[in-house]
Amino acid sequence: MYESTLSKLSCKYSLKYFSLENKSKKSTAVTYTPQEMSEKKKITLEYEVNSSPKILFGFLSEPNGLSQWFADEVIYRDQIFIFIWDGEEHKAKLVTSKENKLVRFKWLDDDPQHYFEMEVLQDELTNDVALAITDFAPEDTIDERKLIWDNQIQYLIRVLGV
Repeated sequence: MYESTLSKLSCKYSLKYFSLENKSKKSTAVTYTPQEMSEKKKITLEYEVNSSPKILFGFLSEPNGLSQWFADEVIYRDQIFIFIWDGEEHKAKLVTSKENKLVRFKWLDDDPQHYFEMEVLQDELTNDVALAITDFAPEDTIDERKLIWDNQIQYLIRVLGV
């Protein structure tokens, strides 16, 4: 079974696959033209996560937490998150953060209106916790992007131990 890691490249998304059986990593890249980049559609996904909002938020907002499931390494410097995949750095600014609730990142080399967001949702009656993802993708790659997030969140849930 393979896990994929979402990686923002200048005009590419790199998917990293991690084999749990032999711990090997494989990468592939999908290239988008500048026109495809500007024609992105908004994607919203929601996942049930049996974790406390406080613990989950640490995995979404802190470099150490993000490096356990989202990127090979994450560095925070001068209000910029540097995500490292296969030795390549990709920079994003944390544009919104609400404690135990929401983080929104903006890739520095992407269109100004595009971002990716992770929001912790908690049902007031049942206290069930969910994670809502908002992202943008070219229309012809939406299904692929959803699959990437499905795999990533499954990996996050395993890391959380829930």
